[in-house]
Amino acid sequence: MIKWDSDVWGKLKGPYGSADNVPVLLQKLMQEYSQEVFDELFQEYLFHQNTIYTATYAAMPFLAQLACSTSDAEVRKELFINCGIIEASRDGRDEAPFPASWAELAEDVSSSVCTELYREYVEAIDKLRTLTKEVFAYTAQQTMDEIEKRYILIADAAYRGSYIPANMLMTFSEGDEYVAVCPACEEDVYLWPTEDQAGILQAFEHDPVFHTGQEPQVIVPVTSFPDEEVRTLAERAAAIGEQTLTEHLHYLAGETICPSCSEKLSVWPSLLSTFTK
Repeated sequence: MIKWDSDVWGKLKGPYGSADNVPVLLQKLMQEYSQEVFDELFQEYLFHQNTIYTATYAAMPFLAQLACSTSDAEVRKELFINCGIIEASRDGRDEAPFPASWAELAEDVSSSVCTELYREYVEAIDKLRTLTKEVFAYTAQQTMDEIEKRYILIADAAYRGSYIPANMLMTFSEGDEYVAVCPACEEDVYLWPTEDQAGILQAFEHDPVFHTGQEPQVIVPVTSFPDEEVRTLAERAAAIGEQTLTEHLHYLAGETICPSCSEKLSVWPSLLSTFTK
């Protein structure tokens, strides 16, 4: 990990230029965890406006170390979620020895430093993945809203390398709507729960918020999950008590008729088709 007094920090990029403030905040966290300090670090420097930076990569080993060493299960859960959001959001996969976008940084700090920085990031993600069982067990015992549970599933999917489902869940994190794209006509298909049963999804031609009174298409749900990723997601959602997603997945893995062109549509691949990571 980069030493606190290393001049590399000043050459890493953050949302406001250099990353000089990042080691200061990290040291505070390592000495005594504070949610206020973490929120400042995460929201202002590591994931500002849903963007990650070279400073984000450098911070990850410290956050993983803290998550693995803390005795506070709530802190572990928070770090698990937020580091998972970063992993789900980063561009490029398997770019060893380091991302191509770091070419300028490599000129400033050397290729060997960049290689080590990227290697330590990947190792940190591996360490965070080992916390999944503990975080799931803790979550299953706690009372928390389903949006927070969904973010735990987002992080878990990212740690498992299921980046496209992770990004889909992050886009539709509230679980009250989804938007698929018909492969035949390339029109959006709006997937909304019924008014009286939130666990049942229907397909609409237009956004129901702005176009009321539409006749929905029935989505025929599956009774079992032939797709391994959907099956894994359903099992994990059930394990932590994310009931809405557990119910929705039967419909998201089902079939319907496109409201625009009347062609048969498999929902899951149509839902994931706009996510490319």
